[in-house]
Amino acid sequence: MAEEYREALLKKDDYYENCPGCKVDQLKELKKGFPFRDLISIWIVVLCTALPISTLFPFLYFMIRDFGIAEREEDIGYYAGYVGSSFMIGRALTSVFWGIVADRYGRKPVILLGTIAVVIFNTLFGLSVNFWMAIITRFLLGSLNGLLGPIKAYAVEIFRAEYQALGLSTVSTAWGLGLIIGPALGGFLAQETLHVHNEKKTSSNDSYDALEAATGASKGDETRTDDKGRKPSSNESLLKNWPLMSSIVVYCIFSLHDMAYTEIFSLWAESSRKLGGLGYTTEDVGEVLAISGFSLLVFQLSLYPFVERILGPIPVAQIAAALSILLLSSYPFIAMLSGLGLSILINCASIMKNVFSVSIVTGMFILQNNAVDQNQRGAANGISMTGMSLFKAVGPAGGGAILSWAQRRQNAAFLPGVQMVFFILNAVELIGLLMTFKPFLAQRQDKPRNGTA
Repeated sequence: MAEEYREALLKKDDYYENCPGCKVDQLKELKKGFPFRDLISIWIVVLCTALPISTLFPFLYFMIRDFGIAEREEDIGYYAGYVGSSFMIGRALTSVFWGIVADRYGRKPVILLGTIAVVIFNTLFGLSVNFWMAIITRFLLGSLNGLLGPIKAYAVEIFRAEYQALGLSTVSTAWGLGLIIGPALGGFLAQETLHVHNEKKTSSNDSYDALEAATGASKGDETRTDDKGRKPSSNESLLKNWPLMSSIVVYCIFSLHDMAYTEIFSLWAESSRKLGGLGYTTEDVGEVLAISGFSLLVFQLSLYPFVERILGPIPVAQIAAALSILLLSSYPFIAMLSGLGLSILINCASIMKNVFSVSIVTGMFILQNNAVDQNQRGAANGISMTGMSLFKAVGPAGGGAILSWAQRRQNAAFLPGVQMVFFILNAVELIGLLMTFKPFLAQRQDKPRNGTA
């Protein structure tokens, strides 16, 4: 049966036997069932890539404190922000380069190098003995990890049209899940059992891109030709492609918000009650994020594709952003609770916030990949990763600085303490929401070559 399909494809004018890209198209024609294997492969690779990015957040507060670089408790968030930003700065400087490499030489070299970089530099970060070692290892981890852009392109190229939204949803689900499970693992495993007694005794209330797995698919974009034997045009300027650039700008705004929120949530939850925090331990934060991660996985794999087919990616993003603003407005009031009531509400709020964030990101993924042809997706996603990384580099530094500043103004007349933090987060989210409407956000009207419907 497989040989019959192969012979039928060979008779088509736009199929070439020695073309790796055509072989991928052949595999798509042969695979008529649900693509479990490809989905699982993408999910595992993206998850393993995302985990090291966020594992530091629950213990970063205590890591900076133990480095002894912060003179006051209120200054810990300031220094923590620089450590969190260093990864995104490194990725911002190299994302376009890795996208071009993936288009020209294939996905596998980028994936292999990125995987090796994660193993080496994440290990070195864990062994950091001072503030600057932590900064440098995180920067190198970001610079040499170029997986996310190629993975998003691969998720569109490998699946049949009816499964392409699910493929991108798998990327964003694994990515979001990694950003949640990472802090959970960090929270559960951060404190060692050794006794390290400081001179000052403190009260317990003050503790705070796509795996290219298809055979021969690494150079499909270079040898793929149209029905007249010509290569698809790659001279169209991506910077002049407004459907692409507008979706990237919106994606960057929401990425800034999400990264700042991720940084702030752990620092806020672990801050003392007198500073407006929850007084949680790393284990407490880990439990909240683990529950959120499981709920996010269920939502994205079961409900999101169904909702996206009915409403479309833009309305889903708009609804999620509006609800996120209302949700964050409740956080300062949740902090006033204690006991079981606090535990229930903060878990529910965390679940909803992460569901909203990943729904927005998935919608932007879909728009970006629909805006370009297959032969430009690596570079397009490289541009997207560069912009996103720049904004995400600002997120932790800005979020940590804002939290430190807000905690020093507990008695201010206007939005005292952490109320100012969540007000600023909502302002950024509102800007992103407004930019999802026309005429700013545009969609490509014609069908991309070798792309989604």
